[in-house]
Amino acid sequence: MSDIIQLLPDAIANQIAAGEVVQRPSSALKELLENAVDAGATQVQVIVKDAGKQLIQVVDNGKGMSATDARMSFERHATSKIRQSKDLFSIRTFGFRGEALASIAAVAQVELKTQQADSELGTLIQIEGSEVKKQEPCAGNPGTSVSMKNLFYNVPARRNFLKSNPVEMKHIVEEFQRVALSYPEISFSLYQQDLEVYSLTSGKLSQRIVGLFGKNYKGNLVACEELTPHINVKGYIGKPESAKKTRGEQFFFVNNRYIKSNYLHHAVSSAYEGLIQTDQHPFYVLFLDIDPSHIDINVHPTKTEIKFDDERTIYSVIRSAVKQALGAHHVVPALDFSFDVNFSEKWDKDPEKKAQIDREYSYKSFNTPEFKKTDASGWERLFENDQQKNNMPDTRDSQQESEVLTFSSRANPEESLPAIPKPAEEEQAGTTFQVELNYVVAQMSTGMLIIDQQTAHERILYERYLRQLKLAQGTSQQCLFPPTVQLGSADFALVMDILPELHNLGFQVSEFGKDTIIIQGVPADIQVKNEKELFEGLLEQFKNFKNELSLDTRENLARSLARKSSLKRGQKLNSQEMETLVGQLFACQNPNYGLGGNKTFVKLDLSSIQSFFGKSHV
Repeated sequence: MSDIIQLLPDAIANQIAAGEVVQRPSSALKELLENAVDAGATQVQVIVKDAGKQLIQVVDNGKGMSATDARMSFERHATSKIRQSKDLFSIRTFGFRGEALASIAAVAQVELKTQQADSELGTLIQIEGSEVKKQEPCAGNPGTSVSMKNLFYNVPARRNFLKSNPVEMKHIVEEFQRVALSYPEISFSLYQQDLEVYSLTSGKLSQRIVGLFGKNYKGNLVACEELTPHINVKGYIGKPESAKKTRGEQFFFVNNRYIKSNYLHHAVSSAYEGLIQTDQHPFYVLFLDIDPSHIDINVHPTKTEIKFDDERTIYSVIRSAVKQALGAHHVVPALDFSFDVNFSEKWDKDPEKKAQIDREYSYKSFNTPEFKKTDASGWERLFENDQQKNNMPDTRDSQQESEVLTFSSRANPEESLPAIPKPAEEEQAGTTFQVELNYVVAQMSTGMLIIDQQTAHERILYERYLRQLKLAQGTSQQCLFPPTVQLGSADFALVMDILPELHNLGFQVSEFGKDTIIIQGVPADIQVKNEKELFEGLLEQFKNFKNELSLDTRENLARSLARKSSLKRGQKLNSQEMETLVGQLFACQNPNYGLGGNKTFVKLDLSSIQSFFGKSHV
């Protein structure tokens, strides 16, 4: 039998390697940016067209390459970063495998121009599909320019799997931000379709953060620093009020290399415990400086996952550093003594706070003149009425006999019992009422329904907004003073992408300068006091659902707006509002479940109620 195992040609081997290294345009940009930084550049310019599908060009003023090095850079496993195996444990540069340029050249049309500072001429190399088409001397400026055109032109299947331009551009911006954050002393600029997206001058880390994420972060940064013999932690964290429900603005850098680590993210989140909600994520940019011999970065092709030899110690140091930074800047929960039952004399000055305290400390209240609740409802009100009657002085004639109540038994037939009159307020009560301002109880002929008001209202609004998006029939109410909203580049691109759907919902949004929009109208059926807060919350929720669920744009928008504008827990409803909520819920196509799959209501029939008292249904 003849031999069947053969060595693959270099072109095929490079395409296989490219599948690991170059997954999308942002992956190629990451490799090119890291090469520019490793070359000692102080200025880096990025030019992107068609979200990287048509062109990604990175121009730097680094030290450049000789003609031989320029040609060798496209060979697999050719690198200037390491020489022997022990160098893997002392890596301080981004690249070290020697696969990036070879992989990019295997799936794109690449043009490289490079020149060293002490050379009169540079080198031009053109490669398509790992095949060198041209190599010749050229005139240019010191540094290197790499142009990657028509990514995956020779792998149509991979090109078809690329996402829409806004999605791919979002990933490109994320990779640009990570490299720009890691080296604030380097000037970076980014151009998309000849429009300037970022122009970042060299400076401090705080200036780089504000330049990347907007002026809103200027007053929300808290310096964080912890120096230990094992590891040093430096950077900035965000104040609790800047926390968001979506992840994406959390950055860990180990020896200036961006990494992903859910374990270390938990260390930061635990330090914020009690300051933010459990479903929120704080902003942070933290740099960890550690001896390279204690880490292994050769774990994943993207190099974003590394291993530590003592991860628990690093967890403790990060958590301690964040807690110390929050405490040093007085970002801690303040004690509000008006919530203490021992300071009841303050209650009379603020009736709203008194009602809030009553609900908060209902389990501590006693039926005395000092602590008697005035907002009792349901069974508590009936119980207090009995107590008041018992404590009330008897105004009847002292000779009159007290009323005797008897209960039905064989010795006392039921027909001999006196009728107990109902209070007037009970006769006028409706068939719906609230429990703890969270649940609506509705009476039925066969029992009763207990409805979660927030979950039910989300279901109602979701189906309403979904119909409006499908029929493009959303109505709008104009803003008296249209607010402007400044967004990050990725968020601005996202808003421009979903602009038609926003108009169908009733939002009147238009472009207002660079990365800024103006809100001229909001949906007419939403009662809102702050249009800017509503829109920012909608965008945040939209990104959150986009990361967690695989939904199309219309369904995601309907879910997001329903979640943002629905009734919230603790909101008081009158009888008409409760009855309307019940009626609208059962007019839905799917009234049984909310957006998260949880039940909107629970039904208690008479047999279930009677079983609580050991009775059988008759």
